[in-house]
Amino acid sequence: MENGITPAVTASLCIKLDEERILSLSDSDDFLIIYEPAPKSRLNSVCKSILIDSPGKRRVPLYNIIWIDTINGSLAIDYAARSSKTLVKLERWELPLARVTGLTGSSQPEEFARRVLVRAYGDAQCRKRALVLINPRAGPGGALRRWSNEVKPLFDAARMDLDIITLKRGGEATDLAERVDIDKYDTIMACSGDGTPHEIFNGLAKRSDASRALAKIAVSHIPCGSGNAMSCNLYGSYRPSFAALAIIKGIVTPLDLVSITQGNRRFLSFLSQSLGIVAESDLGTEHLRWMGGSRFELGVLMRVFRRRCYPCDVAVKVEVGEKSDIKAHYKRHASDAGAKQPPLSVATVQDDFGGLPELKYGTIRDQLPDGWELIQYDKIGNFYCGNMAYMAPDANFFSAAVASDGCMDLVTINGDLSPITATKLLYSVESGKFFDNPHVQYKKISAYRIIPRDQKDGYISIDGERVPFEPFQAEIHQGLGRVISKRGIFEAEGPADWDKVTVMDRIHA
Repeated sequence: MENGITPAVTASLCIKLDEERILSLSDSDDFLIIYEPAPKSRLNSVCKSILIDSPGKRRVPLYNIIWIDTINGSLAIDYAARSSKTLVKLERWELPLARVTGLTGSSQPEEFARRVLVRAYGDAQCRKRALVLINPRAGPGGALRRWSNEVKPLFDAARMDLDIITLKRGGEATDLAERVDIDKYDTIMACSGDGTPHEIFNGLAKRSDASRALAKIAVSHIPCGSGNAMSCNLYGSYRPSFAALAIIKGIVTPLDLVSITQGNRRFLSFLSQSLGIVAESDLGTEHLRWMGGSRFELGVLMRVFRRRCYPCDVAVKVEVGEKSDIKAHYKRHASDAGAKQPPLSVATVQDDFGGLPELKYGTIRDQLPDGWELIQYDKIGNFYCGNMAYMAPDANFFSAAVASDGCMDLVTINGDLSPITATKLLYSVESGKFFDNPHVQYKKISAYRIIPRDQKDGYISIDGERVPFEPFQAEIHQGLGRVISKRGIFEAEGPADWDKVTVMDRIHA
């Protein structure tokens, strides 16, 4: 091929492997190009991540290249190969190098490897340092096996520095996050369901330097639970190996966090708050954890057919009230979402690394803030407030959610709908028609207070964790936390441009 190199190759950074094969790194795309007369078995041509453009030319996505180096006269590539729809597996290619002669644009092997690695990581940090917290009891179990078999080999190939702890009790992640040396790690990684990230955020929030800690160390998630909402939103998948690759190549992203005050207690929520059918379908089916995510569906059906209502008084601070305006708000903020981590705010730095931000609207024990109107809801079936879009792999409840727009997304639905209407309504979440359904009241809010009535006992869910069935107040803090995300935005389609096939293909990947 030395005399038949195409113009595209000569315009790129190239390296010769042998008499037949050339690797090319173009400045204009995100692929490593392999030019060869016939596929070589050592490159695993059946790998679903490699795209065959034409005979003699194949594209290897830079996103899947975890590491590249020169070893003993060969070019060694650690590669995340998509072996199936549910699994990414580590492969190592060792490609013998040839002496480069007469090849325009050729480079030394070490420089070629360095340039490929820089392009493969882009804005992502190489060799992240992680404190890994594995919850072996999360969801249906199996977190330790998934970590060892599917996840750790990818992190090892990425030369990540890992300190690994297997959790032995509830609340241990909170204690560890409260005491962690935040200058030692780039991320605290939860290998768990959504409960462990909740504990991590609240452990950081308990520190005397909470504002600095929450802005300094990012929280990441390897999905091993039932819902795995955090992973679905940040990485577009509930598969552990896909999430691991997204964390390796991911970027630090600001995330709104929500202060919850209940009684004398203040704590943080990163995902959602609910009272009604959703809360009962989650917390009331804990004895069915062996079913995985299917337990939620069973819980919903049982309560819908009872036409359950949950009378309560609700006051909200509305920021965007009409659905058409919410769509415009979403488009504006989603398109403006930065792909790079913003610097620490001036307020955080000047606070000398102080605790949590002051509450703008006080606590549940204070008088109702000015401008809030308390409304009595006699027939509410669902009070559901979200800080992320996906609540489970097929449940994009809050399609207008944005990672850091300073708003929570509030959905309310009456509980006296007919069972057929209610069932169709809840299952419309999967089809993308939920947002526009006339039975769904959807608002962007910055704070609220909810006071249950009549019912003596029941379920209130905060990030999937049960709290006392008592009044509580919520207030959002824009960009208070940090997470590692795949692209700097949630991996969910917005309410205006829903494409079910695209989203479902991504979320099941």
